[in-house]
Amino acid sequence: MQRIPVQNPDGTPAMPTKRDRARRWVKQGRATWVKTNLRIKAVRLKAEPSGRKTQPIVVGVDPGKLYSGIAVQSSKATLFQSHLELPYPKVRERMDNRRRLRRSRRRRRINRELPFHLRNHRQKRFNNRRQQKVAPSIRANRDLEFRVVQELSQLFPIAAIGYEKIRADVDLTSGRKGAKSGKGFSPVMIGQAYAIEKMEQIAPVYTRYGWQRDGNGTAQVRSILGLTKSQDKARLIPQTHAVDGIALACGYFVEYRPFYRKRSHGCLVFGQVKLTSAPFVVIKRPPISRRQLHLMVPRKNGVRRKYGGTVTRHGFRKGDLVRAEMAGRVSVGYVSGDTARQVSVSGLTWKRIGQFSAAKVQLLYRATGILVSCPQRWSVKPGLNPAA
Repeated sequence: MQRIPVQNPDGTPAMPTKRDRARRWVKQGRATWVKTNLRIKAVRLKAEPSGRKTQPIVVGVDPGKLYSGIAVQSSKATLFQSHLELPYPKVRERMDNRRRLRRSRRRRRINRELPFHLRNHRQKRFNNRRQQKVAPSIRANRDLEFRVVQELSQLFPIAAIGYEKIRADVDLTSGRKGAKSGKGFSPVMIGQAYAIEKMEQIAPVYTRYGWQRDGNGTAQVRSILGLTKSQDKARLIPQTHAVDGIALACGYFVEYRPFYRKRSHGCLVFGQVKLTSAPFVVIKRPPISRRQLHLMVPRKNGVRRKYGGTVTRHGFRKGDLVRAEMAGRVSVGYVSGDTARQVSVSGLTWKRIGQFSAAKVQLLYRATGILVSCPQRWSVKPGLNPAA
């Protein structure tokens, strides 16, 4: 039986409860349903509970370059699992476009008929990031992970956060004869100190590597729990990245360590944790362009059309979750644009479902800056899935 978040009357998180019990509370008038930005069901109590003592609930974060996995686990149940599609490629593309436009502007400003020392060049600067800031594309990835964990901290009483660290792979540059791979620092490693510093604002952070000599690495804990991992990292299933988030969170409750007895010694797993089915969602950022006054391709006569921004002419914002109807067919999606009389509605992949009359579009959720798929009941254990 799945468990759903519970909030105290003042909005602080309490221990989650079973879905049937939450329905009974709402029916009896003891609680009300609450909308959440992650589109998972939650209830808020109307009266003060008998106690506010909580048990440890841990978040596991498996960071990546293109995809990340985040899961929430207690000792008795899996509470949440998600697959994040990171904005790294889109931010890189926009930064490249910005660089090309900047260089073209500077090229037009230079009179190349003059001698070199008289040309209007900009000052030479070779170290623009003097404050050691994280690159925008990497920072966007880590900020999306932090945003999801921040939303989870409002639903669950988080005791700790498990974060996977990555070592630098410089084997190819070491000069070793048999070296075949490894050129240096990956984008995931560059932003991990920034990410851990942000996560510590929510709860204490403990780190794990993918493989550790003491047997408590992410892959080793995943093997202890009997979980399998898919090698196709683009698949939108828990077995790609959410499974690593669960392993990181379970590392708080179980530990592989040596034991010594009178006539024997070895290594055993100490602790106990139970895996169950939990809501699984896919999360990404909406690919909305910022409001642009100067388009990349200027039009004749200097007339600029409106481009970018989130405002529409019908009271909706880009990224709003809406219910739209056309010819008896009902669609649920996100507002992605508008015309004089119609609203464009798109799916999670931002592919347009259709253009609907503004009068037949109903708002469900206001835009929150993230797109979340409809929650599915899914377990990392194949035998627990209804379709398995």
